[in-house]
Amino acid sequence: MMELKGKKVLVVGLGKSGLAASLFLRHRGAQVTVSDVRPAEALAHDIPGLLEEGIMVETGGHGLLTFRRQDLIIVSPGVPLDTPELAQVRKFGRPVMGELELASRFLKGKSLAITGSNGKTTTTSLCGEILIAGGLPTQVGGNIGLPVIALVEGSRDDGWSVLEVSSFQLETTEQFHPEIAVILNITPDHLDRHGSFENYVAAKERIFANQTADDALVLNADDDVAMRAAARAHSRVFWFSRTRIVRQGAFVHEGAILFRATEQSAPEFIMRVESVPLKGTHNVENVLAAVCAARLAGVAPEAIRSAVERFQAVEHRLEFVAAIDGVEYYNDSKATNVDASLKAIAAFPGGIHLILGGKDKHSDYRLMRPLLKERVKAVYAIGAAAEKILSQIEDASPARNYGTLDAALSAAAEAALPGETILLAPACSSFDQFDNYEHRGRTFKELVMARRASGAWQGV
Repeated sequence: MMELKGKKVLVVGLGKSGLAASLFLRHRGAQVTVSDVRPAEALAHDIPGLLEEGIMVETGGHGLLTFRRQDLIIVSPGVPLDTPELAQVRKFGRPVMGELELASRFLKGKSLAITGSNGKTTTTSLCGEILIAGGLPTQVGGNIGLPVIALVEGSRDDGWSVLEVSSFQLETTEQFHPEIAVILNITPDHLDRHGSFENYVAAKERIFANQTADDALVLNADDDVAMRAAARAHSRVFWFSRTRIVRQGAFVHEGAILFRATEQSAPEFIMRVESVPLKGTHNVENVLAAVCAARLAGVAPEAIRSAVERFQAVEHRLEFVAAIDGVEYYNDSKATNVDASLKAIAAFPGGIHLILGGKDKHSDYRLMRPLLKERVKAVYAIGAAAEKILSQIEDASPARNYGTLDAALSAAAEAALPGETILLAPACSSFDQFDNYEHRGRTFKELVMARRASGAWQGV
C-alpha cells in the first residue's frame, strides 16, 4: 500500500473523480494541490470545501512550477496525458497516475472490471445487481456513479467491486489487476483523444495487462477486435456469443442462454432469451457478458436469472420516455459514438425520426448509411458536428441541420406519425452544448414531458 502522509500530491482536473481523489489524499495526510484549467467561477461550488480541508486550488490554467514541485501527480480521466505540463514533468521522472490506479492500490477484496466501446454502463449495473442477488458483498462504481477512489472506504476483504472502466482511465494504469476483466466490444471511439484506433485498442487491453493464470478474461466472440486480445492474455479466457457455441463461457442456443465452465463440462441452463427485459440484440450480448462474469464470481444460475428478469434499463440507454399521440420517444443520449447509435437504430424495425449530432470525435458517419436507408425516416442533425454528419450521410435519409436539441425535437414531433419512434442517439459527445451526456438526456426528457403535459410543443 502506498505511503501518502507528508507527500506533495497534485490532482489535475477537478471533475467528480478529481474531487474524490483530492479528499482521499488529504485525509491520508498528503499535502494536496488541485489544478484546473477552468476559471474559479466555474468551480465556485467546490473550492470553499477544498480550502477548508487545507487543499490548495489553482484555477484558470496549469502552472509548470506547480507541477514540478510535486512528489506525485494524479490525473483525472478527462485530462489528456499529452498536455505540455504533464509531458514535461514525465520527462523529469515525476510519477503520474490516474484515479483508477490510485484507488486500486487501496481497494480491498476482488474486482470485476468491465470495458468496451458500448454497453459498459448497462453491463456494469447488471453485474452489480446479479452479484448482490447472489449474496455477495458488492459495490459498483468507476466510470458509472461513484469514482473508484470513493469505493475504497466501503471495500472489504470478502467483497467485490464491480467497476466500469474507460479507455481514459485504463491508459494511466500500472498495477491495476481485476480478478475478472470483461471486454464487451471495441469499435472506433475517442480517436480525437487517442490519436489512432491502435492506441485506443491498446488502452482497452490494459484491463488485463496484470492478470495471471488465476484470473479470468471475458471476451466477445462476435467482435473481431476483442477476440484478438486473447492472444495477449496470460489469464484464463472465457467467451460470450449471441451467434455461436463457445468452448467455455456464455452463449445462445435454441433460444436459451447457456453457460459452460470448461470445454469438458456440459452447458447449464441460465434463462430464455425472451425473458431478457432489455430492448435490442446488443443487450442480449450485455446479458451474456454479465452471465459469464457472474458465474465466474460464483453466483448461482437461479440468482442470475432472477436479477436479469428484474433489471430495468439504465437511464439514458435506450430509455423509454413517453408515448404521445401514438409516437414513442426514446432517450439514448449515452450513444456517444457511431457504433452505439447503430445499435440503438437496430433495436427498432423502422419509422425512426433520429436526432444525431453534438461534438465530433473524428467519427465516420458514412458507416450509418445502410441502416439509415433501411430504418430511419428522417435525420434531425444538431450541434457542432451537424454539417459533417449531413455531408457524410448524404441521401441515405432525409436530413436537415436544426442546430439545437429543442428545435430538432420540435420538428420531429411535428413530423412523426402514430406508430413511429423519435430516438435521441447522437453518435457524438455532448460537450458542445451540454455538460455531459446525462445533461443532454435530461434535457431531452424534460422537453418530451413538457410536450406531454401541455399537449403542444414547448421549449424548456
